[in-house]
Amino acid sequence: MKNIFRLLLFSSLALVISCHREVPVETVPFSPEHKHLLLMHPTVANIRTIDFLITEGIFPLPGNYRIVGVYHESGSYDYGLSATYIAGNALDRFVLHGMGGSLTREELFTTNGLSPVFRWLFERSEGVLFMGGPDIPPSVYGQATNLLTVIEDPYRHYLELSFLFHLLGGHQDEAFVPLLGERPGYSILGICLGMQTMNVATGGTMVQDIPTEIYGLATVEEVTSLDPDRQHRNYYSNLNEDPGLVRYSFHRVFPVPESLISRLAFSPAASPYVLSSHHQALKDIGKGFRVTAWCVDSLIPEAIEHTKYKNVTGVQFHPEVVNLYRPEAKIRFVPGEADGHSFLEMYPGDMGENFHRSFWKHIALTYPANKPE
Repeated sequence: MKNIFRLLLFSSLALVISCHREVPVETVPFSPEHKHLLLMHPTVANIRTIDFLITEGIFPLPGNYRIVGVYHESGSYDYGLSATYIAGNALDRFVLHGMGGSLTREELFTTNGLSPVFRWLFERSEGVLFMGGPDIPPSVYGQATNLLTVIEDPYRHYLELSFLFHLLGGHQDEAFVPLLGERPGYSILGICLGMQTMNVATGGTMVQDIPTEIYGLATVEEVTSLDPDRQHRNYYSNLNEDPGLVRYSFHRVFPVPESLISRLAFSPAASPYVLSSHHQALKDIGKGFRVTAWCVDSLIPEAIEHTKYKNVTGVQFHPEVVNLYRPEAKIRFVPGEADGHSFLEMYPGDMGENFHRSFWKHIALTYPANKPE
């Protein structure tokens, strides 16, 4: 009798688990009393960062917003760590939503098995954040893989590329009807890899390595001899002579007139300093986008905006890094350098700090519940 009871119990549990995997549950993670913002790739680091920006008032998201961390269960990151972090720190504004299902390279830019889930997420949220990360597989934009390209998490890329294609459409299928056609005010922000994903998802391509392909340089010593405005991450860290060095660098960006970046930079001639940590760059620009900021020599796009959907923005730099806003965070770039200085000491006011704070206030204002009456 006990064996029969156990069999029935395990069968019931298996049925519940099977149903949960196949069909999104309306009450998890969305709730009717909240507005929802999607966070793609909700690692512990990304959750900690967004929580810091909200808590410190840098990203003034209204209290009725819940952050839904979205990921694919086949990704290489252990999102169980994120669940533990959320529970251990009582971060009630964060919930996680993993999804399964096959997603191959050949079906990224068309209707596929995850299309209903993409619509389900879109209809229940006000916006989505795409964060930084490793290189996109070049095969998805029709290139062979450069020896300097590092592919770490293909399923993460597949999920984010396909979701963005569903949101925005692309040159891969000119007849495809994007979800934002139904709600043009939906907010999308892409940071570093996120901007690159926006571009590739809409049919654009990538420069796979800036020093070798753009500047014709092959060594760390050659790159570090460049003007700082032409260095897009800290290549001194490659030498591993000083483990206290940061892997990023600071350089100026030059906004295109009458763009979002130019408005947030406070004056048409302003060129704020930003935090940069990438070795790839946009090449051919995807459908619907225009470049709205460049590096000093106009060879590297630093920001893009969608020409049809006003709340779709990508930046190649990192406005989210918490050390930009912490005066006690001392930053060291060069081996043997002394204690270093904070970003706020090096680039106060209109040199950088004001731009970053106004950037996040603008992003928050793109969500309906936070717009002034």
